[in-house]
Amino acid sequence: MHEPVVSLADVSFRFPDDQVNTLNGLTFTIRRGERVVISGPSGCGKSTLLYLLNRLYPLNCDGIVEGDIRLFGKRADDYRPGEINRLIATVFQDPDSQFCMTTVEEELAFTLENLRVSRADMERRIVDVLAQTGLTDFRNLVIQSLSGGQKQRVATACALVAEPEVLLLDEPLAHLDPLTARNFVRWLDGIQKQTGLTVIAVEHRLDLWEGFFEREIVLGSDGQMIGDHTADSKAPVVFPKRASGMTGKPALSVSDLSVEISGKQLLELLSFDIGEGEIAVIAGPNGSGKSTLAKALCGIYKHTGTVKSPGTGYVPQSPEFLFLTNSVQDELSFSGLATTKMLDDLADRLKLKAIWDAHPFAVSHGQKRRVAIGAMLADNRPVIIMDEPTSGQDVAGLQELFSLIDERSREGITFLIITHDMEFASAVADSVILIKDGRLTGKFMAEEVWENPALLNAHHLLPPKGADRREPAFA
Repeated sequence: MHEPVVSLADVSFRFPDDQVNTLNGLTFTIRRGERVVISGPSGCGKSTLLYLLNRLYPLNCDGIVEGDIRLFGKRADDYRPGEINRLIATVFQDPDSQFCMTTVEEELAFTLENLRVSRADMERRIVDVLAQTGLTDFRNLVIQSLSGGQKQRVATACALVAEPEVLLLDEPLAHLDPLTARNFVRWLDGIQKQTGLTVIAVEHRLDLWEGFFEREIVLGSDGQMIGDHTADSKAPVVFPKRASGMTGKPALSVSDLSVEISGKQLLELLSFDIGEGEIAVIAGPNGSGKSTLAKALCGIYKHTGTVKSPGTGYVPQSPEFLFLTNSVQDELSFSGLATTKMLDDLADRLKLKAIWDAHPFAVSHGQKRRVAIGAMLADNRPVIIMDEPTSGQDVAGLQELFSLIDERSREGITFLIITHDMEFASAVADSVILIKDGRLTGKFMAEEVWENPALLNAHHLLPPKGADRREPAFA
């Protein structure tokens, strides 16, 4: 057996202002070269566990740790601040949170400078990791000009350029288009086999990983470990059969919309209509302009052309940008338009009751997203745009989100949903708007897209599970 790289013995963790532990009595060992996935319901402490392993916690939050944590056989507390980051690299759930520099090259160089890598070796490492991650052409680009999926790839490159022994990944596929996600998994498989890298990932959707993981550690809702067993690929999420929604008069009409920022054309002359009660999915490759379109439709980005709508609500990809108050309850009731009964229903169905009094910035990524969705549903806007609403959601959360959107569409609410989750898109969509390179390919009935391999491939999409008959890569 390989030597342990991570050992936990009866480890519990509590944030300083909390009365109860986030993690409770965790005991396990991970050995060099293992591929381990950490799963469990949204908000159970999965990301917190990763942050204990890279020493971000308790150092950066004054958290209270009980039990024994050993990293490479050495007590975690005996490492100097930053020392463990030479051995353990992390890709965070929100890549923006880990960038310090302006361009991709500068960010990679900054990582290496902190590790005191020589100038002679720095160029080799940057060139190699850009080639490995398919980012060679991104070297001189401004990071904040990239899409969410492209930023995720840059964050992964920044982790790997350190040539670590352990790679921690917090839902790394969440913002990748389906084809890029599949390629990422296959690429990581090759890297791991070549280097013996230990991979520890937080993930809700094991079906996306095609059998990559050897072992699964399962956390329960109370932060206790309820399973440690051989991983399986898991079946995709199953949604109820949904009949087509309403397609009445147009609720959103877009004519010749284009967006140019700092002299760069991001969207070119898009025109389409979405009917009252219709659920339309926007799909396409990372960096194609999906989020730019969403921001233009709700007035965040200036645009030419016309957008007609009776009123538009927006759930952004980074939900924190929506928050205005100091509690989850106040976020949902902020508009004053929802009845007490509606708020209670949303709180129960989105599993927000347990964090009702918490600050919205202090909850997990998946919970933040549900708070933002709940606030927008409580606002009763006739048109609601959601950017990656399924990110960070467990199976129960995905199924409840599906039901809420389905019900509201039957009441006449129109939805425009950006998602890379093909199973969710297949279940919920009446129509699919395909975008590539800032141009509208067209608006299609959903079934037309799932049954057209050429159309899927051109937009970096894969058929929903069940329609895809190809064998998995790592069976």
